[in-house]
Formats: sequence, C-alpha cells, structure tokens
Amino acid sequence: MTFTEELRGLLPLRPAGLLTRPADVLAARRLTDSISAAGAPQRDPRGMQRTFSDLLVFRLDGGSEQPVVVKHPRSARATASLAHECEVVQRLARDERLGRWRRLLPVVEERRLQGHLPLVVESCLPGIGADVLLHRSPQLARRVTVSALRAIRELHQATGWEEEVTARAADWVDPRLAVLAEEVRWCRRAKGAEALRVLGERLVRELTGRRLLLAWTHGDYHPGNVLLEEGQGALCGVIDWAGALPDGPSLLDCHTFVLTMRHQQEGRQFGRIVAEVVRRGSLLPEDRRLLAEAGALADDNRGEVALTLLTWLWHVAGNVTKSARYGRSHRWVADNVVPVLSQVAAHETP
Repeated sequence: MTFTEELRGLLPLRPAGLLTRPADVLAARRLTDSISAAGAPQRDPRGMQRTFSDLLVFRLDGGSEQPVVVKHPRSARATASLAHECEVVQRLARDERLGRWRRLLPVVEERRLQGHLPLVVESCLPGIGADVLLHRSPQLARRVTVSALRAIRELHQATGWEEEVTARAADWVDPRLAVLAEEVRWCRRAKGAEALRVLGERLVRELTGRRLLLAWTHGDYHPGNVLLEEGQGALCGVIDWAGALPDGPSLLDCHTFVLTMRHQQEGRQFGRIVAEVVRRGSLLPEDRRLLAEAGALADDNRGEVALTLLTWLWHVAGNVTKSARYGRSHRWVADNVVPVLSQVAAHETP
C-alpha cells in the first residue's frame, strides 16, 4: 500500500466541507442560474450538502415557484447512480399498479445528465427524515418502524410475485462479492478472500430451494430515506432510489430498515450488529416480531440469518459502488466488513 492510499484510508467518509464547499457553492450558483426562468426572481440555494455518494444536493425555494431539490453529481459513479435513480422513479410513477402509493415518490421535473453541469431537479417532498425525527423523539421508534415496514410492503405486494429463487441466488450474491473483492483491500488478502468464498457458498446454499417475494425493491431502505410528517409522524415520502430493482428480493428492504433502526438506537455500526446475528444464529426477539408483523420473516433460523447476511452484502456492496471512499476507509471496513466476514468464517470452521 502506498503512502497516499494509507492517508486516504484515514480520511473521514463524508467529504471535508472546508475543502469541497468553495467549489460546491460556485457550482450551486451556476446551476441555479441555469434553472431559473428569464425574468423570475433570483432564488438562493439552501441546505447545501455533499452526500456520501458524492452528490451535491440543495434546495431552491422562494418566489412564486414551488420548492425543488437539485442534485448535481460530482463524480462518474455519482452520475451513473443518479441516472439509474431517475429511471427508477419515472418507471414507478408510470406504474398503474401503485395507485396512491405514487404520492410517496419525488417527481423528476428536469434532467440533464450530459454537459458541463449535469443535474436533476425533483419536486420537494414534505416532511423530515425519520432519522432526524427519531433523534428528537426516540420514543417513536416502534411506531415509525411499523409505519415504514407497512408502506414498503404495500409496494412489494402491489408489484411482486412469489418465486423459487435457486436460479437467482448466484446472480444476487456473486457480483456483490466481486465488488467487495475489487474495492476493499482486506477482502483481497488471504483471510478476507477465504471469508468471501465461504460467505458466497453459504448464501447460495441457504437460498437454494426457498420461495421469496420478488418485487420492486428499494435496496437502501433506512430511516434517512423515509420522510415523515413532523407532527403526527405519518409517512409522506420515500427517497434515494439509486439501488432499486424491479425484481429484487423484497424482504431485504424490511431487514435493512429494522437493522439500521437498531444501529441508530444503539449507536453500534451496522456490520457489528449483523455479526452478532450470525454469532447468535438469530435476530433479536423484538426485531423478529417486527419482521413477522410485516410478513417479512423467514420460516426458520437458518433462513433468517441468510437473509440478514444477504441484506448486509447488498448494503456494503451498494455503499462501495456509490463511493470509493467506503472501500478505502480503514475504520468503515474494520467496523462494517471485517466483523461479519470473520464471524461467517469462524462459524464455517469445524
């Protein structure tokens, strides 16, 4: 490993604001000028942030026009991710099976993904992120979780079908293992590479012969991507569809939400929570009850752990695909990759 690679691995995941803000402010102003209609009052970008996936996101409101959210990709990966998200949202908006559920989707109002300043302009959905609301009111955790699971299951039921998934298992697992092997240095070393092999064999073995509900799957369904009314806590929006698939293993959305809720409540990293599930051989009783109520719990403990591991694989592979910073971060890898793979390898050792 070079000195530069070692240094990058010590940097925080989120881009340093002091370094990125000058360029982001300039880009936001130029984007705002390109969006504003001739003669319309000038609007200032607000709530500007650079996301983990290297998107510049800000809000425009004021004047007679409705508030909008502007997204500007700052890397090739972010451009590809944003393009996929736009296509997903537009496909879902045209899907008559969803009925009123479509009100939870942002509306893509403008899309320019080529040229000097690519951008997407979306309608600004009401509400605040569930993660923000729960930080203020942690006593709402169960109510929020039940509401979020019920909402995503409506999408699954409207678009899904049951299928025996033996033929799909390798396609769900192998490409994501390859992403980890390519992006995470630890996964290329002897111990990590062997653990990836063991995980792949275990997942394919445990998924073989199972029947699952395949449906539109969000792929990153956590509290930060669910919007709630600030007063009543009613669900009013679902955002960030960059990882969505029309025929995914839909139970992963429910597992992702329940596990990330535990991450938020306990302050422990996602990977360490999943490693504990592998070590115990089951989810915690409260998490099992929530998934059972949503109709998203496997019939046996082995399936329960397998779906948890598939959820973890989907989550970490999705992160490193969106941004190279994840795979380079020593701390993120140590907290979210190494504990799970080490626990899987230990359980497969006679």
